[in-house]
Amino acid sequence: MLNGKKIIVVMPAYNAAKTLQQTYEEIPREVVDEVILVDDSSRDETVAVARRLGIRHVVHRENLGYGANQKTCYRLALEIGADIVIMLHPDYQYPPQLITPMAGMIVSGLYHVVIGSRVLGRGALAGGMPRYKYVANRVLTLIQNLCLGRKLTEYHSGYRAFSREVLLRLPLGENHDDFVFDNQMLLQLIYFGYEVAEITCPSRYFEGASSISMRRATVYGCRVLWTTAQYLIARAGLGRPRIFRRDGRRLFDAHADHVADAGGVGELPLPALRD
Repeated sequence: MLNGKKIIVVMPAYNAAKTLQQTYEEIPREVVDEVILVDDSSRDETVAVARRLGIRHVVHRENLGYGANQKTCYRLALEIGADIVIMLHPDYQYPPQLITPMAGMIVSGLYHVVIGSRVLGRGALAGGMPRYKYVANRVLTLIQNLCLGRKLTEYHSGYRAFSREVLLRLPLGENHDDFVFDNQMLLQLIYFGYEVAEITCPSRYFEGASSISMRRATVYGCRVLWTTAQYLIARAGLGRPRIFRRDGRRLFDAHADHVADAGGVGELPLPALRD
């Protein structure tokens, strides 16, 4: 806990067996109350490693995508009373040591969201981010800053901390189940008036670390541009895309039959869903 706030780290996992232990062991347990892993039907030994380490976890019966994984992560964390939820990828690309300052920024009451930016400082290129990914990141970020009137350094980091309020109120059930979920969520935060803070975050790119193909990266970029267009439509009052509707589906409105409650030591029972 930090100032009486329950802090839960969630790890959306897919084929993370090689890096899970190193990531988990560097989580600051003096601050973090619980760690939850959601496995998106990995083809490696991710679940076996989680069991060996005693990490509470659930498993999707089939691969549903990065966005769907996050929805499960956040529902589980909220069900067990999280005040602050921090998403940490188990691929060891983001340093777990930043959990404490990220949580502290939310505990302060000044922010509801903190993003670990790989672009602030020299994090991205110094950490080995491929140059084509860096250029694409900067171009998309520039476009979104111009369209949204913001000055964020990065819209595409997967290292994020949220207050309980944000996760309960945003229409996250309307978001895509693939990688664009992150970008949709960030634009929802901005649209609904939440303050977003950034913290400098070094990153690590190495052989065996998770990455998406060029084709999927291209699809992601197109979906980011479409999400930006939807934001502009909603802001101009020309329409109301569902992801920007206050009455859109929230986390506990979404169906979750895909989560398997395997039972057993170290595993987290499936929470009851609300109608």
